[in-house]
Amino acid sequence: MSLHIQATPGQIAETVLIAGDPLRAKYVAEKILTDVICYNEVRGMLGFTGMYNGKRVSVQGTGMGIPSTAIYVHELIFGYGVKKIIRIGTCGGLQSDLDLGILILAEAVYTDSNTQMLYYDSMDYAPTADPELLRQAREVAEKNSVAFRQGKVFSTDIFYDETPNRWDPWIKRGVLAIEMETSILYSLAAKNNIKALSILTVSDNIITNESTSTKDREHISLQMMRLALEIA
Repeated sequence: MSLHIQATPGQIAETVLIAGDPLRAKYVAEKILTDVICYNEVRGMLGFTGMYNGKRVSVQGTGMGIPSTAIYVHELIFGYGVKKIIRIGTCGGLQSDLDLGILILAEAVYTDSNTQMLYYDSMDYAPTADPELLRQAREVAEKNSVAFRQGKVFSTDIFYDETPNRWDPWIKRGVLAIEMETSILYSLAAKNNIKALSILTVSDNIITNESTSTKDREHISLQMMRLALEIA
């Protein structure tokens, strides 16, 4: 048992899906996994372990943002020996041709968070996904005709910001989307020699001003969830 996860040893699988929204973790457990146990309810950050096509896998809510995500990723690694973490989350598209619902495979991530300097000497460095997980996700998506884009994303500490043209430099660099957690996942994974990948669904587009409903974001999208589970 760790400070924020009440699981006993052995209750958490070596592969964990993480979601900022704990209700998305609950959705995966209730709608997709079988033989499910709930191992965590501390602070409402629900965690479950179950089976998917003969594979034992866990899914854990982390809350929004880098600090909250860092707590759960750290405890999963050091408290429960997790070896592979796949983020299933939403993001805002930064390119006008990104339709709502399309998946983003985050090959690398920039950030404006000062946590970057705890691990790297430059704010411009972009930590990367595990190449094998990235390859597997791409192959499974292509095999199942799942629409996706692979590229860089941006993790921000600030959800609401009125700075004019804030994203223009990153759009010009070809960054696909903005979200709030991938940077710390990739940094902690690299530091501790585990595998990590973020699979994101475009829930809104900052350029076109399109967006999905709050209710839809609780379980968006099944394709994302199943893709993550296929490579778990």
